[in-house]
Amino acid sequence: MGKTLADAFPEAARVFQEADDALGFPLSHLCFEGPDDQLKLTENTQPALLTVSIAAHAVLAARGIPPAYVAGHSLGEYSALVAAGSLRFADAVQLVRKRGQYMQQAVPAGVGAMAALLKLPADKLDAVLAGAAQGEIVTAANLNSPDQIVIAGHAAAVNRAVELAKTAGARRAVLLPVSAPFHCPLLKPAQDRLKADLDATDFRDLTVPLINNWQAREVRTGAEAREGLYHQIPNPVRWSESIALLASRGVTRFIEVGAGAVLTGLLRNIDPALTGIKFGEPADAEKLA
Repeated sequence: MGKTLADAFPEAARVFQEADDALGFPLSHLCFEGPDDQLKLTENTQPALLTVSIAAHAVLAARGIPPAYVAGHSLGEYSALVAAGSLRFADAVQLVRKRGQYMQQAVPAGVGAMAALLKLPADKLDAVLAGAAQGEIVTAANLNSPDQIVIAGHAAAVNRAVELAKTAGARRAVLLPVSAPFHCPLLKPAQDRLKADLDATDFRDLTVPLINNWQAREVRTGAEAREGLYHQIPNPVRWSESIALLASRGVTRFIEVGAGAVLTGLLRNIDPALTGIKFGEPADAEKLA
């Protein structure tokens, strides 16, 4: 992950070196070579994804392609804040390493789960979650698009919700291969632990506005940015609302910066009038014209 980018662009290679220096171990080697089982540990996945995103952003910046707004899905909000000049990359990569550790430690393996519910009628979600809880936690975690909602919580409750969602008319309801139940109240211990690290980190006012996850609202100050990262941990990512807000601000073109193209796919489902491309590999560069 990210190797072709680092090989092709010296500014991207410098970002990987900065991550290695900040963390005190060769994250770049883990990104480029694996092993896969180590890369999939969330304490490694989170700084790895952040680094690939910022490496790609460095290439865009060097070519005179600045953002007018930024937004990031969950972990991506850290990348967005680096791109907006609020958070230093070295600080961000250390923060997300700790974030991953705290999240993994908050919920023992096997206790939590996540699932994607596709095309569940909007008016059925609350009843599905209420019926599945049975004294346990299961809540909306990612409000990704009108047709895609991700839920998280105790494994048994999530499994019950999957079955209830199918009965309620969801086209598909599938468990996700994740290491922790992100963006649900089970992660309150991780939120509590991360607070001291966020408070000790310098957040500057943003050079361009961020649409945050927690409230799906425009953020311009360092204090608001810090607060949003704190509150996003146990609360849902309001992605569909965030994109709708950007569209209302006149944004029509989006670049998904970093690994993968999941958000570009969601964009089409949220509003077909919006245009999105991904940039995370050298081959993507020709699309930028």
